[in-house]
Amino acid sequence: MGRVEAWETREWFQEFLESLNRHDPEAVREFLAPADAWLDDYADLVRGFPDWQWRRIQIVVEEDRLAVHLRGSGTHTGIFRHLPPTRRRVSIAAFAMYRVTRGRIVEASGTDDAEAIRAAVL
Repeated sequence: MGRVEAWETREWFQEFLESLNRHDPEAVREFLAPADAWLDDYADLVRGFPDWQWRRIQIVVEEDRLAVHLRGSGTHTGIFRHLPPTRRRVSIAAFAMYRVTRGRIVEASGTDDAEAIRAAVL
């Protein structure tokens, strides 16, 4: 398998964001290895914020690593992390580092988005 160019990785990440924004867990699964724990958290987010959307602010690609700055937003109309709906509009900044192998995220670290969202609705 040849070297993946930075522009290809950016396009791949845009497809990942689009699958997240469509709230399509099966499409999201194709970008993750392993996926189950990640998808459980994502399902909780979408249950609490059915209109949740991620917007890419910046992405830096270096070989198999991505540094990403995102903005996530939605309205708290469902139960999220055992919190009843507040109807508050939430907007958070998220920063993450990913390592990608064969088109799948195999390592991820960064801000605790769930905790930032929880703090915003309280």
